[in-house]
Amino acid sequence: MKEIRIGTLVQGKECVQIIPQIVDHGFESFSLTFWKNCDNFDFAETAKKVNALLKPREISISSLSIFSNPLTFDEDIRQWETIIDHAHLFDCNLVTGFTGRLKNVPIDENIYRFKDVFAELAKRAESKGIKIAFENCDMGGTWETGDWNIAHNPTAWEMMFDAVPYDNLGLEWEPCHQMVSLINPIPQLKEWVSKIFHVHGKDATIDWDIIHKYGVHGPKKFAWHRTPGFGDSNWTNIISILRQNDFEGSIDIEGFHDPIYKGELEMTGQVSGLNYLKQCRGGDFISNPQKEDGSFYYE
Repeated sequence: MKEIRIGTLVQGKECVQIIPQIVDHGFESFSLTFWKNCDNFDFAETAKKVNALLKPREISISSLSIFSNPLTFDEDIRQWETIIDHAHLFDCNLVTGFTGRLKNVPIDENIYRFKDVFAELAKRAESKGIKIAFENCDMGGTWETGDWNIAHNPTAWEMMFDAVPYDNLGLEWEPCHQMVSLINPIPQLKEWVSKIFHVHGKDATIDWDIIHKYGVHGPKKFAWHRTPGFGDSNWTNIISILRQNDFEGSIDIEGFHDPIYKGELEMTGQVSGLNYLKQCRGGDFISNPQKEDGSFYYE
């Protein structure tokens, strides 16, 4: 369907090698990701090669992502500036990543620093027609302590967007990270959908038998990240909510997390997830019958 693409994440520094090998599997978008930095990356040359391959196929680059800590390190602010400044080379208007965090400081005590950093980045992005979306992974953090990211709890989101009330700031959401915190993702999606600019295609399996017997602080694992189609979420419901609210971004599969479809089964799982999400989206687009004047019958 034209307004919601289904794709996958690819490491930015390896995208020229990886994308040609998987492009024919049916992915409709690619999200280019960078861990900590995008130093020594030739944006212009890479964009030239990627665009030459993808544009004839009408496949898009949905986002450029930088996963670093700009609230702690000024150098990481420069990384955000770099991807904001170069996203247009890929005809991309979205950059995503972690907010960062002051290490082991409660989330509410990070907000002043978040405002200092992202008010300026939001202005920079706005001037270039770019949106910013924050990944909702806790990276092992809690409200009281952690590093990397404060954008993993809806109370934090309220504080963040109150502090920096820019329309081009939003969320890179997925059900998985909320489920492993035992949050029901569906009511959350309904409440926050207007702020969701990008969706990671990642699900979770929750073992409630373990939770009910041992709780969440014992030695037994109670949650696993899964590729869509293998977890507990009903993605037909998720996509229906997105459609009802005019979401026009991409759902890009975040692979390399599934405990079953990994290693030599990685792409088997991802392509299965791709086809599953396409079916949840409604399958292939089918044009409606037309009237004599060329307009379509909708009822």
